[in-house]
Amino acid sequence: AVFAGVPLRLLVDGFGWRPVMIVSAVVTFGVGIAIWSLVRDDPSEKGYTSYAQTSAAPGGQSMGVVAGIKAVLRYRNSWLLCLAPSGMTGCILTFSGLWGIPFLTTHYQMTTTEAASVCSALLVAWAVGGPVLGALSDRMGKRKPLYVLGSAILLICWGIVILVPGLPIFIVVGLLLIAGFASGSIIIGFAYAKESVPPHLAGTISGITNMGVMLGPMVLQPAVGLMLDLNGSSVMANGLKVYSWSAYRAGFSLMLAMTALALLMLLLSKDTNCRQHE
Repeated sequence: AVFAGVPLRLLVDGFGWRPVMIVSAVVTFGVGIAIWSLVRDDPSEKGYTSYAQTSAAPGGQSMGVVAGIKAVLRYRNSWLLCLAPSGMTGCILTFSGLWGIPFLTTHYQMTTTEAASVCSALLVAWAVGGPVLGALSDRMGKRKPLYVLGSAILLICWGIVILVPGLPIFIVVGLLLIAGFASGSIIIGFAYAKESVPPHLAGTISGITNMGVMLGPMVLQPAVGLMLDLNGSSVMANGLKVYSWSAYRAGFSLMLAMTALALLMLLLSKDTNCRQHE
């Protein structure tokens, strides 16, 4: 995601988008082959000590995919922790991956490269926030407080950026970096969800939680675009639409609403004692 900012922009400018996408596909395929060849399900397969908990269902019987999903969805936290990260991730990837660059170039007079740099920096902050906040959660022995705090900080930062026009550039960049770092708290959600169900459902709940992570940008990116077209005025420049501030405010308000919904779901979730799962 970080390389999708400035490095990708420079490569596309230098070689065109098609060769860059082809090389990206080849590299990704190579990574897949390497994972298949080198990674194992358990450290014991490489001669190391295994720390895995038993994955068998009660009674020692393996559980099918559909049965596992049904079992996971019986737990209230599963629903809440699946949908909550969609709002947080949706905001970050909708802004940094699609609408942030045109917004910053249009209303804060940044160059395309400068705007791409800000979006990349936001993603770096996101990447840093994950292990830092995850480690703090481990030290505290609780999941919910930092997850809620990260969501609340994200809501405040987005609210200021979206609702207050004409901010100084350094404040906008600062708020975006803070929002990125706070969004790193979504990584806590995987441990939180895993501790909310019996050990034999750990893989299933992780997959369902990850579905929620990707649901946000999948929905928000086109939804924001639709709101941009439906609200406010736009003009054509170099063959592209340039949207007004009111149009961006209407579109980005969907991001704000999704973040508020994420915060509400986290507040309704039940915290776990991660010490019991060590």
